[in-house]
Amino acid sequence: MKHLMAALFLLIALPAFAGQSCEEQDPTPDSLRKSFELGLATRKALDDSGAQVVILARSGQDLSKYGLSWSHAGLIWRDHPAGRWIAVHLLNDCGSDQSALYNEGLANFFADTPLRWEGLVIIPDAEMQSKLSAALASDIPVRLHKPAYNMVAYPFSTRYQNSNQWVLELIAASTSGTENREQAQHWLLANGYHPSQLKISALTRLGGRMFRANVAFDDHPSAQRWADRIDTVTVESIEAFLLARGAKRLRVGL
Repeated sequence: MKHLMAALFLLIALPAFAGQSCEEQDPTPDSLRKSFELGLATRKALDDSGAQVVILARSGQDLSKYGLSWSHAGLIWRDHPAGRWIAVHLLNDCGSDQSALYNEGLANFFADTPLRWEGLVIIPDAEMQSKLSAALASDIPVRLHKPAYNMVAYPFSTRYQNSNQWVLELIAASTSGTENREQAQHWLLANGYHPSQLKISALTRLGGRMFRANVAFDDHPSAQRWADRIDTVTVESIEAFLLARGAKRLRVGL
């Protein structure tokens, strides 16, 4: 029982950069139970993997109309100072045009009532893991963070940043030894990264820009924008890029 309580404490871990939720929404007993169960199942899978750092994705919303299964990814670091297997990720602040970095336990990572109680684990090769671990222990994650948030940020612009883009740019910077976002993006472009391309009509773009503070399209090339083609960093594009570089993947779920 003592070991179980210790494991649960590590799964909860408080955020390092505190933010406030827009709405006070108490979790249901069932969702709380499932988030802990999925957190524990993920922790066991990570322990069994022998990895130092992995990318973990969740399905927070239905993106099937864009051909996507996963909405959000974070880096999960085995040796985080706050405890074993802590999620380091970027989150949008309450639907605003700003974001912050958070350190959270695995149960918290899944606590936002996901579309599916399932996680995707991407395990980079040993060399990339070692470089990511060193980067996470430095100030690089903060230096690569752009607070100006855009849900559909263009992958090769530094004007905005979304959650998955921060993960990808940290992977690029740590792997290549680059020191800023622009260099990381150049490295990604030169090394075969391909973003996901979403078809978003002009009417939809107009509505998103007018009524949602966390959506913008002015960082995208005009020619692509007028053709209703919006390139952005998704979990699927990160997965494809890393699998081509020797990563492995596994799923955990209830």
